[in-house]
Amino acid sequence: MATSNIFILASDNSPQLLPVLRSNPSLASSQDNHGYSLLHATASYNHHDLLRTLVHEFHVDPNLKDEDGETPLFVVETVETAQTLVEELRCDPKQKNDEGMTAEEKIRSEGDFVAVADYLKEVRVEGHAETSSAIEENGNAQQEEQRPPPLPPNVTVNMGTTTEEEVPEEVDPVFRAKIEELAAREDFQDEEGQRRLRELVTEAVRGVERDAEGRDVRRRVG
Repeated sequence: MATSNIFILASDNSPQLLPVLRSNPSLASSQDNHGYSLLHATASYNHHDLLRTLVHEFHVDPNLKDEDGETPLFVVETVETAQTLVEELRCDPKQKNDEGMTAEEKIRSEGDFVAVADYLKEVRVEGHAETSSAIEENGNAQQEEQRPPPLPPNVTVNMGTTTEEEVPEEVDPVFRAKIEELAAREDFQDEEGQRRLRELVTEAVRGVERDAEGRDVRRRVG
């Protein structure tokens, strides 16, 4: 069978086409002298099952372009076919032809299949909204990750001001060394690292409480 006939078979959705392609799978990606492919012919004539077969079984690129840089989406005439290409077969509606136009823009400029152009506009707008939503969700997730770990049970932090006389001249060198050693560990941000940090904080707080109790006792005794 002449190769040129397979385009007619695709346009007619002929049952003779698939046996021919299965005997020579490379024909599924054939293009004529103008870059017109079986996908273009199938999309133009709204043969949805054949579109699926060409892409899924024969692995034809759904964004295959003709000599004008146009994918099969540029030749569709019904919303259903556009949906099949975009939503099922992942044909990219943002692809532009050699004139710099998307399928939505080209179809709308020709004025014949406005419903298809309207559908592609909806896809574009919804895609933009989904992208904005994903960016916002990602930002919220990063904020959650940057929040400090929770304090151990029964430990509270009171925010206030102190005078210079109340600020110790130097942090306990042993406590500082433990914190620096922990911070240098690769698992510092992991659950185990944060657990060790909480233990250090708890230990430090309890030490301060013991020191305070000792000072109170000494004052009472003195």
